[in-house]
Amino acid sequence: MTEQNDTQGSSQESSQAKAGAIIVPVTLFEQNCTIIWDEPGKKAVVIDPGGDVPKILEAIKQTGVTVEKIWLTHGHIDHVGGAAELRDALKVPIEGPHQADKFLLDNVVESGARFGMTGVRNFAPNRWLEEGDTVSIGGLQFDILHCPGHSPGSVAFFNKELRFAHVGDVLFAGSVGRTDLPGGSHATLISSIKTKLLPLGDDVGFICGHGAGSSIGQERMTNPFITGEM
Repeated sequence: MTEQNDTQGSSQESSQAKAGAIIVPVTLFEQNCTIIWDEPGKKAVVIDPGGDVPKILEAIKQTGVTVEKIWLTHGHIDHVGGAAELRDALKVPIEGPHQADKFLLDNVVESGARFGMTGVRNFAPNRWLEEGDTVSIGGLQFDILHCPGHSPGSVAFFNKELRFAHVGDVLFAGSVGRTDLPGGSHATLISSIKTKLLPLGDDVGFICGHGAGSSIGQERMTNPFITGEM
């Protein structure tokens, strides 16, 4: 993965980036809405449009990509608040999360009201995602990992070729997702991390739902929730 426009380097085609990504922090939650695209086709996906849709649309325009899908890691308001609006603006399908988060997508308006978020809408995705499914954008394919604990329907997206994952709020740099919300379970979350994410390999880098990204290896060694110190 590369940041925006960082696709040059050697002139040899084999060394050029196959994908790019930018993070668009949205709403007061500073949620990492992520735009990922393939090179050179510039076909893109928006992951977790939590709100501030005009800001997301401007980032899409500035990046020069063509968004073909919206992917959702889970159903919490800070990750899905702008999903219906962005779907309608771009005329693209929504894929994810796992159907266990349906109760959250059915109550987006109610959840938004608690945080003063107006203009949000309840919705259903065009496709629910399950363990073992694959999703694709351009020439990029991602495996779906069902990682409950933060929410019952949380999923992670993993691209084996790029050694890259988007893990939503399952795992953070130095921390893990909160589990005190409806349907959350700390024991289930830690199990998801240890059985689904850690086996991906220490060389796998990831973007998460908030804050800086990290790598599986870094978290295996230093994350107190994984090492057992917390």
